[in-house]
Amino acid sequence: MITDIGVGCIAVGCRKLRSVSLKWCMGVGDLGVGLIAVKCKEIRSLDLSYLPITNKCLPPILKLQHLEDLVLEGCFGIDDDNLAVIKQGCKSLKTIDMSSCQNVSHVGLSSLTSGTGCLQQLILAYGSPVTFALADSLQKLAMLQSIKLDGCLVTCSGLKAIENWCVSLRELSLSKCSGVTDEGLSFVVTKHKDLRNLDITCCRKITEASIACITSSCTNLTSLRMESCTLVPREAFVLIGQRCHSLEELDLTDNEIDDEGLKSISRCSKLSSLKLGICLNITDDGLAYVGMCCSKLRELDLYRCGGITDSGISAVAQGCTGLEMINIAYCKDITDSSLIKLSKCSRLNMFECRGCSPITSLGLAAIAVGCRRLTKLDIKKCYNIDDAGMIHLLTSLRASNR
Repeated sequence: MITDIGVGCIAVGCRKLRSVSLKWCMGVGDLGVGLIAVKCKEIRSLDLSYLPITNKCLPPILKLQHLEDLVLEGCFGIDDDNLAVIKQGCKSLKTIDMSSCQNVSHVGLSSLTSGTGCLQQLILAYGSPVTFALADSLQKLAMLQSIKLDGCLVTCSGLKAIENWCVSLRELSLSKCSGVTDEGLSFVVTKHKDLRNLDITCCRKITEASIACITSSCTNLTSLRMESCTLVPREAFVLIGQRCHSLEELDLTDNEIDDEGLKSISRCSKLSSLKLGICLNITDDGLAYVGMCCSKLRELDLYRCGGITDSGISAVAQGCTGLEMINIAYCKDITDSSLIKLSKCSRLNMFECRGCSPITSLGLAAIAVGCRRLTKLDIKKCYNIDDAGMIHLLTSLRASNR
């Protein structure tokens, strides 16, 4: 186990370090971290996740004139009183990650507003409930662009307070936040119209009203993640394609989208990543529109999409020739024909076809020959692939590595 002694040796011998990660080094405490801060003056990035540290090491850390990224995730020894030292100032800080710091409330976070004037990103995932008091304590962060509240209990009044911030957020992450409703979300998106990245994964209380509000207010979104928003009806997904044409990343895993929704989303011609896993209402007809219109697609996830067959995959392979990753696991009607078509996508480096029992060694051989950049291949439960297919794969891999 690494202790303060070992870290002290590094601090003395490697004084020009710019990035230091001590994550999970449970034998390192205030003394070791303090030595790093005192001796290594050029540090830009410091990760202290899950270390048994207290306020004793914070003063030397905050004197680091070049420190930009500080990660205190899971540092249970940090509380409101400890954060009071931030008022002493660390003007260079741009990102602070205080995820899972359960002992920090709005009282401690208020110290951030006076001591970190250049802060651009704040990560408070799996922490204290996002109440009005907590959100209001952060409104003076004049340069804040991104806040991540994943896994927190978020109140409607908390989102209302975020609406009142003077800054214009570019990124908001509410993944797995219980308490997010149509009313609360509408407060935020109608004010922060410049949002580029929005994550509402597993916000299971939102409905079509939220999607209507998001798509009408935040038309410049480049990333929308909304896996398992189970109350959003299929009609709502049409709005995404009609209004958010700048989207590059779209995660609709485990949703009610159908072919009409896919047809509309195909208008988002800049899409490079599209995740449709467990979308049981889509078929080849909808996927064909994606193949025809989304030529920049690099990543496609069709995990357990039972309505997809060789016809849909063929459309994607022909129209999205720059494809780098595709997941067709448990699409049980996919055959060798799809793999032969996908073998023309020479940039393919990740291919998952787990549980596609009709696939044989013939299809695998085609992938092996055509996709020389392959780095990840999942063929579990493809029971018709035999030794001949594996020999083709090995031969091709050897040839590509010469």
